[in-house]
Amino acid sequence: MSMSKNSSRLHEGPVIDQKNGFKVIDCRNCCFKHILPLPSTEDVEEIYREEYYSKEKPLYLERYTEDLEWWNLVYSDCYDTYESLLQEGRRKLIDIGSGPGYFLLYGQQRAWEVLGIEPSKQASDFSRKMGVQVLDEFLTPDVVDRIGRFDVVHMKEVLEHVPDPHGMIEMSRDLLLPGGLLSVSVPNDYNPFQEALRKNEDYPPWWIAPPHHLNYFDLPSLEQLLRRYGFEIVFREGTFPMELFLLMGDNYIGDDPLGRKCHGKRKRLEQTLSDCGLNHLKRQVYQTLAEMGIGREIHVIGRKLEATS
Repeated sequence: MSMSKNSSRLHEGPVIDQKNGFKVIDCRNCCFKHILPLPSTEDVEEIYREEYYSKEKPLYLERYTEDLEWWNLVYSDCYDTYESLLQEGRRKLIDIGSGPGYFLLYGQQRAWEVLGIEPSKQASDFSRKMGVQVLDEFLTPDVVDRIGRFDVVHMKEVLEHVPDPHGMIEMSRDLLLPGGLLSVSVPNDYNPFQEALRKNEDYPPWWIAPPHHLNYFDLPSLEQLLRRYGFEIVFREGTFPMELFLLMGDNYIGDDPLGRKCHGKRKRLEQTLSDCGLNHLKRQVYQTLAEMGIGREIHVIGRKLEATS
């Protein structure tokens, strides 16, 4: 996770939502939606170093382990994609915001050289017990200068949490070797299914979650951010559109047992397709949905241009 200094960029644009004392604006200068006021770097750092897993997500590590068979299918898709986009032998990866470390462990077992950055001591200790290398600190320019360069920077569900996504992308670019890949996954917010539920079913905008989620991306705004820092977009994919359950009447918002049940159905669908040799079909569907702006998350990969420093 990155803790670069807040940008002095001017934030202005129409207010599109308000929640918990925060405004959500469609920022003309950032070219994505984010909250105002943005918390300080120090406030965000305290949340993720000390509180996030113990207070905000107390069941996170337990449930991650419970879902590990499904997660390994997700990881397999990621590494398959990286290997298809890189020359043979390029297998050095850093995971920013590496959480419990299972993604790193899977890569290590697949003969990748891996390193994690994870500021939560609880999560980084968990990772090291499994035998993967993790630095329990935030990504800063000083850290970038001392940890070397990589073929892949993997960043899943991180960019929505940081006060300065521009600084994060810039540091990620600096971590990459020429031709390397920046892989970013974020929630796909203000997507068509969410808007349909809001307009026709009177749902509140449940995806707005300040002060933990600061930034709100869709496919165009995420791709624009990567291009701004010299990346060529080489891959895009969505994830299963969980809002389908809401559209079909299963209101899991605030209902944890129902949410787990819906998640279990999604896992069963994806694991069944994999078991019967149709994982490629699942991926084609999700890539097509991404082009339509559909999917609970969006996954975009940008290639660092050879001449980019």
